[in-house]
Amino acid sequence: MASNVQTLRLRRKEDPKPSLKPARHSGILQDQLRRSARKPWNPDFLAAVRILLLIRVAAAMYTNIQDCDEVFNFWEPLHYVDHGHAFQTWEVTPMYAVRSWAYVLLHLIPARLPLILNLGKRPSFFAVRITLAVVSTLCEAKLCRTVVEKVNERVGRYLFFMLLFSAGMWNAAPALLPSSFAMYATTIAFTYSLEPSSIQNKRRTLFATMLFATGAIVGWPFALALSLPFVFEELLIFGGDRVEPSSRKSWMISRWKRFFIAGLVSTLIFVPVIAIDSVAYGGWNIVPWNIIRYNVFGGSERGSDLYGTAPWYFYILNLLLNFNVLVPLAFISLPGLAVTYRIDRKRLGMFKPGPDQSSPFTLLALRLAPLYVWTAILTAQAHKEERFMFPAYPLICFNAAVALYLIRGWMEVAYISATKSSYRASRSIIFGATTCTVIAVTGLISLSRVLALWHYYHAPLSVFSYLEAHELPRLLNVTGLLPPLPQETEEIDRPSIDLAPIRAFDLRLCLAKEWYRFPGHYLVPNGVKVDFVKSEFGGLLPAHFEESHAKLTFNGWWDRPGSRITPANLNDLNKEAPEFHVPIESCDYLVDLDFPEHPVSSLLEPRYAVDNETWERVSCLPFLDAAHSSLLTRTLWLPGSWWQDKNEFGDYCLLKNKDMVYKKEVEVASRVQEGKL
Repeated sequence: MASNVQTLRLRRKEDPKPSLKPARHSGILQDQLRRSARKPWNPDFLAAVRILLLIRVAAAMYTNIQDCDEVFNFWEPLHYVDHGHAFQTWEVTPMYAVRSWAYVLLHLIPARLPLILNLGKRPSFFAVRITLAVVSTLCEAKLCRTVVEKVNERVGRYLFFMLLFSAGMWNAAPALLPSSFAMYATTIAFTYSLEPSSIQNKRRTLFATMLFATGAIVGWPFALALSLPFVFEELLIFGGDRVEPSSRKSWMISRWKRFFIAGLVSTLIFVPVIAIDSVAYGGWNIVPWNIIRYNVFGGSERGSDLYGTAPWYFYILNLLLNFNVLVPLAFISLPGLAVTYRIDRKRLGMFKPGPDQSSPFTLLALRLAPLYVWTAILTAQAHKEERFMFPAYPLICFNAAVALYLIRGWMEVAYISATKSSYRASRSIIFGATTCTVIAVTGLISLSRVLALWHYYHAPLSVFSYLEAHELPRLLNVTGLLPPLPQETEEIDRPSIDLAPIRAFDLRLCLAKEWYRFPGHYLVPNGVKVDFVKSEFGGLLPAHFEESHAKLTFNGWWDRPGSRITPANLNDLNKEAPEFHVPIESCDYLVDLDFPEHPVSSLLEPRYAVDNETWERVSCLPFLDAAHSSLLTRTLWLPGSWWQDKNEFGDYCLLKNKDMVYKKEVEVASRVQEGKL
C-alpha cells in the first residue's frame, strides 16, 4: 500500500429495532382489507365527550317530558323535598312505597344549586336535566372508546354517530326516570362486560356486577335482566381463559366463588338505599322488592295492567320512531353473526377454536344477546311504555353498529368473489360509502323526528313558561307590586323579577283533561296553587303532599312529614277519588287543549277556550291533532306548507278567568295603595 493513502470503510446501516406498538387489529372483530392502512377516524374520550355534550345539553334544554310518570313520581317528590309542596301519587306513600326517595335525593344538589345562586326555581329544572345529560354523555363516551379498543375501530365509529344522532337517546338521556338511571349504569357495566371473562380479570367481574346491581337497586330492579348474558359468561364460559379438561372443575369453582363474592359486595348498595327510604317513609321499606311484589305478585286486581295494556308489536313501532333504520339492523345482528360464521369466518380471527377455549363467535353473541333478552321480557308483559326500553337504548346502537360492520364484511366477500381481486376491493369506496349512507340516513330521520317532537308537542312547556315570564309579571305590574325600571333602562335589560309577591293574589291554576301533560311544580312559581278539575278521565289523580313550610336542612336530615302520610282514598286500584278535584268556578287560570277543526265537547269537558264570556286566552300555541293528521307528516317534520298542510293543529291554551282575576287585581292594587302590601 502506498504511503500517505487512507482507506475508508463504511458500515452497513443497521435495521431499526422492531416497533413495540400493539397490533392494530386486536379487537374481537378484525378488518380483512387494507390492514396496514391508516386507522379509521375515531374521537378520543375527551373529544367524544365534547361532541356528545353539545347534543345532550341541547336535549336537556329543549326536549319534551314524554311521560306523566316522570313528573308525578319523580319531579314532584323532588320538588316536595326542595320546596315543601307538590303532588303525591299512591306510589310515593308509606303504604305502598314503590318509588325510591334515595333515587330522588340524588338530584337534590343540582336542583338546589340555582337557588343558592339566586337564579330562581325554573333554572333548577334545567340544572337537573343538564346534570343527567352530562352523566349520560360520560357513559356513552366511555362505551364508544371501549368498543373501539375491545371490538373494532369501525364498530366504535358507527356506534358513536348512532348514539349522537339518535332520537331515542335524545329523549332518554335527560329524563328524570329510574329507567334512565338504569341506562347509565347498564352502559358502564356493559363496557366492562365487553372484556372476555377471565380468572385473572377480577376487575371485570366486580365492577360489572356492582354497576348492574346499582342500576337495579337505585334505579329499576327489572333492568337486572340485562345482566343475564354477562352472568352466563361469568359462570359457564371460558371467555379469555384456556382450560384443560383436567382443571375444569377447579376453574369453575374459582369462577363461581369470584362471582358470589362480587354479588355479595354489590348487596352493600342496598344499605344506603334502604336507610334513606326507611327514614323518608317512616318505616322499614325495601323499595326494589316492593316494585317487584306489586308488578309480579300483585294479583289479578292489582298490578301495572290497571294503567293500560298494549299489543305485542308496541315496542317495534315505538323503536322505529326513535331509532328508525337502526331497529332492523339491531335485530339482525345475531342472525348476521351466523351468516358471517358461514361466509366470512376470518372476520373474527380464529378459524377453529380449540376444545379448551371459547369461540370468538360465542363471545360476540353473548354481547349481542342482552337486547334480545330485554325485548322478549318486555314484549311478554301486557303493560308497555316507552320508558321501559330506555335501559337497552345504547345496546340497540351497539347491535346495529355490529350488524352494519358485518354487512360491510359480506359486501367485501361478494366483491372479492366477483372481481377475484382483494387489491381492487381494498381500493374500492363502495363499502365506506354504503356505511356512511346508512348512518347519514338514520341521522337525518332522527333529526326530523326530534324537530317533529318540538314543533308538534312542545306547547305545554312553552305555555307554562309564558305564565311565569309574562302573565304573572303583568299582574305585579298592574297592581304596583313590580318595582319600576331604573331610569334609562330598557325593558329587555330588566333584571330577573322576584315573583314572591304573587302570593298576595292567592292564585289557583287548574288542569282538566290536560292533567297528564302537567310539566311539574318546578315550572310553576311558588305562590300559585295547582289543582285538578273533573274531566272525562275516571281514574285516580294525585293528591297534594302535606305542606311543609320549613326549609329543608341537612342538619335536620328529614323534615318533610308528607312522605310519611298516606292521604285518604289514595289507592293502588286506580279508583277515582272525587275529593282531589276542585270546582271549575274556583280556578283563576286553566290549561286546556281545543281542536277547532274537529271540536269535541261534553258536560265534563266543555270547550273552555271558546267560552269568551268566562275565559280569556292568555297564550295559545299550536298542538298537533294527531288523530286527523297524516301518519308520515305527524311522525316527521319537514319545512314547507306542502308538508305541513297534511297536519291539523289545535290550540294549547293558558286561559284566564276574567272576572276572578280582575277582582283580585283590584283588591291587591287597593291593598298596595293603602300600604298593606
